[in-house]
Amino acid sequence: MKNLSRAAETAKKLVDQMTVEEKLSQLLYNSPAIPRLGIHEYNWWNEAAHGVARAGIATVFPQAIGMAASFHPELVREVADAVSTEARAKYNKSVEFEDYDIFKGLTFWTPNINIFRDPRWGRGQETFGEDPYLTATMGVSYIRGLQGEGEFLKSAACAKHFAVHSGPESLRHGFDAEVGMKDLWETYLPAFEKAVEAGVAGVMGAYNRTNGEPCCAHSYLIEEVLRKMWGFAGYFVSDCGAIADIAKHHHCAEDMKGAAALSLKKGCELNCGEAYTHLVEAWEEDLIGEEEITAAATRLYTIRALLGEFEEVRPYADIPYDVLDCEAHRRLNDRIAEESLVLLQNADNFLPLGEGKYKKIAVVGPNGNSTTVLEGNYNGRASEYITVAEGMRRVFPDARITVANGSNLYRESRNNWGGFGDMHSEGLAAASEAEVTVLCLGMDRTVEGEEIPGLDDDCFDHGDKRTLKLPKTQLRLAEKVCEVCENVIFVIMCGSPIDLGDKLLAKAKAVIHAWYPGARGGLAIARLLRGEFSPSGRLPMTFAKAETALPAITSYAMEGRTYRYREEEPRYPFGFGLGYTKFRYSGAEILEKNENAVRIAVSLANVGGMKAAEKVQVYARMADSRTSTPVWQLCGLSSVELAAGETGRCEISIDRYWLKAVLADGSRVEPDGGITLCIGGHQPDARSAELTGTECISLSL
Repeated sequence: MKNLSRAAETAKKLVDQMTVEEKLSQLLYNSPAIPRLGIHEYNWWNEAAHGVARAGIATVFPQAIGMAASFHPELVREVADAVSTEARAKYNKSVEFEDYDIFKGLTFWTPNINIFRDPRWGRGQETFGEDPYLTATMGVSYIRGLQGEGEFLKSAACAKHFAVHSGPESLRHGFDAEVGMKDLWETYLPAFEKAVEAGVAGVMGAYNRTNGEPCCAHSYLIEEVLRKMWGFAGYFVSDCGAIADIAKHHHCAEDMKGAAALSLKKGCELNCGEAYTHLVEAWEEDLIGEEEITAAATRLYTIRALLGEFEEVRPYADIPYDVLDCEAHRRLNDRIAEESLVLLQNADNFLPLGEGKYKKIAVVGPNGNSTTVLEGNYNGRASEYITVAEGMRRVFPDARITVANGSNLYRESRNNWGGFGDMHSEGLAAASEAEVTVLCLGMDRTVEGEEIPGLDDDCFDHGDKRTLKLPKTQLRLAEKVCEVCENVIFVIMCGSPIDLGDKLLAKAKAVIHAWYPGARGGLAIARLLRGEFSPSGRLPMTFAKAETALPAITSYAMEGRTYRYREEEPRYPFGFGLGYTKFRYSGAEILEKNENAVRIAVSLANVGGMKAAEKVQVYARMADSRTSTPVWQLCGLSSVELAAGETGRCEISIDRYWLKAVLADGSRVEPDGGITLCIGGHQPDARSAELTGTECISLSL
């Protein structure tokens, strides 16, 4: 972190003037003021997964999983920079009006860089997908965008949830995630390691235990890996209520003061929750010492100093309030939303619809006119929302746009009063009169997300999914719509993989996976349908077939999971996405290689009829006699935009870190059997080649 020594000196001077009780009070997320030292209260809790959240009006960008689908880390960094700009604007006014309440500070508990290892996990939408390289690359981009490049932190990012955390939601407060050292170091830790290398200000512990120890009081993860091996100099914070779980659910401490003392001693400086109010008892009973208390408080005040809180002239104080949801940020939001959309199917090149060809278009489905589905979770509020229905009206002004829900998200009945059923007929009426039906299905945060209480049925489990299929009421609506309308475009809006099944896919003219696309997502979807840009989104997740047997969600072994270790043919592979044009690859070569990196180059030609961005992907296959290695491992990315008929050349630098084999003890070693690199617009698997009609080209190292 920049300016660390000066900030640490400022922190030490302040903390040295505090009493033990004052120091202890500063280890709570809602740290009280210390008036005699001129210190204001400070609330550490803030969120910004895809925009400043829970604090009024802000630009609402696509949910993190959608940004991951852009496969464009430089663009994600621009988004995060815009988010931190809006954060500073809000903070400046909060300070001016002496409002230091929750969600007003500059310490964001973002990004979530857990691995989306199981497609049923409800919080997977907050992550950057199933792959450690993609997660690390997007995570680092977001961290750097939030924290800025100046002398002071623009805002403070926090990588969460450390570590080995991805459900199930219903068990997270007492669950023990058991994982071997190979999977730990090959899959679950790399994104955190790269975040620390990038200078992330904070790390948040998970609710669960990992291999028997609570993640917020973990000898190996916090003391050995984070502090000693990686040299992490930032602050460690518990997830909210996680320290209380140590006593209540994990039973790793006898009481709250014991849980609090254990966490502090293991290196957790900040408590989100109330458990650290018991540290006074722990100190009085000699369970902790003043030296540990002082060290924790000093780390926290170092972060506040890095943010410029104690400067006579506060950094970034000139950022005006009118940047919130401003026109420039709306244009950036349009761009990331467009690049997040993944075209999964386009039968007989039905799309784009073009201009004026169709005069009667129906927008049917529970997500067609919903603003909630645009937001995802951990969201802010935009000053304007553009649903799919509204987007279609704006982009197709000469067509008659008919809108109908047709069903609820998942409950069978929308209105039982007076004998009405689920109102499928409403949707069918609209579809039957239309030349084209845009069928907007999926989920939203009311059913898919973080530990949703009371939601436990045959489809959902406290925010997790039980199946990769759509809820039955939506499936029935879809089947009936396809019977009454010949041209049906499926737009799936949710934070995770959904499989429509063979029957519906055979009838669909096109399928778009739109995630939770942000406040202006409906405009991006409509513009894609018309053909105002060529889709370039790629799947950050493997989309398995719905009938595929998945490993138990409670198993954290990577065998049989994700594209890296699952050999069964998927519905749609990781890295896949169609466009309105084709790219030809040629002339791949190794420009330079050393012990740290390999630099390669490849030529591309846009051989189609439309300007487009191509998401160049590099995958490695490593052979090693000592250990199993991934089927393929993403290790390089680049975004190249070319006009129709234009050629270009792309250079990509590959960190050798991603070209190592990981042994049973977790160590990274040079493969003893060679390395093959494959370059293309998708993963180098047979299914991707079948779906795209293109092959990757390869190089041997």
